[in-house]
Amino acid sequence: MSECNMVCASFRFYEELNDFLAPALRFRSVARRCAEGATTKHMIEALGVPHTEVELILVNGESVGFDRPLCEGDRVSVYPVFESLDITPLLRVRAQPLRETRFVADAHLGGLARLLRLLGFDTRFDNHFADAEIVRLSVAERRIVLTRDRELLKRREVTHGCYLHALVPQAQCRELVARLDLAGSARPFSLCLECNAPLRPLARAAALGRVPDGVAARHRRFVTCDACGRVFWEGSHWQRMRQVVGELLGR
Repeated sequence: MSECNMVCASFRFYEELNDFLAPALRFRSVARRCAEGATTKHMIEALGVPHTEVELILVNGESVGFDRPLCEGDRVSVYPVFESLDITPLLRVRAQPLRETRFVADAHLGGLARLLRLLGFDTRFDNHFADAEIVRLSVAERRIVLTRDRELLKRREVTHGCYLHALVPQAQCRELVARLDLAGSARPFSLCLECNAPLRPLARAAALGRVPDGVAARHRRFVTCDACGRVFWEGSHWQRMRQVVGELLGR
């Protein structure tokens, strides 16, 4: 491509978005040549930042969307999700928030999926989900994609996604709870950890024969999953899970 068909724009990324950049590009303004007509989305992802991590883009101080073509001399400032600053008057890069917080986790996040279900968040997961199926579910069921694969989050169809920086499930879950402010909407022990289906109360009489005799004698409260048929009660394992819930929610 000839130089006459190129434009030069400068880019500055803020806060945790710098984690996606090469070390030499972090926390500073960098100039980049790009094709005339290239969009903000194209160049942001070319520099390594998935579009799902971006909440606000300013070009020359003006709030713009992902489809804004870049022009010679543009100054592009890119921001992550804001936790404390009210940016209501500005244009967020997604048309609307998700009405419900639901997730689809990629094949390496089974432990995180179980912890999110423990907290009551509808989370689809299967070891055999290919990337295309994860994208399909995120679009069809309006789910947030959870992954450590940056390229998955760069797919055009994905509108909501989170890159997990932590490596182990509990740390990943705490990271997600803090980033999306999930503590207030958690409903612990409302979903089956295996099936992701809602749990419902089960009368003690109906639990007889489905739980060990000693459990039936000691407990009065039971819940069941209609999808897999499992029955649960508030035993020692439940007490340990309560402690895990408290740690995950910062209580």
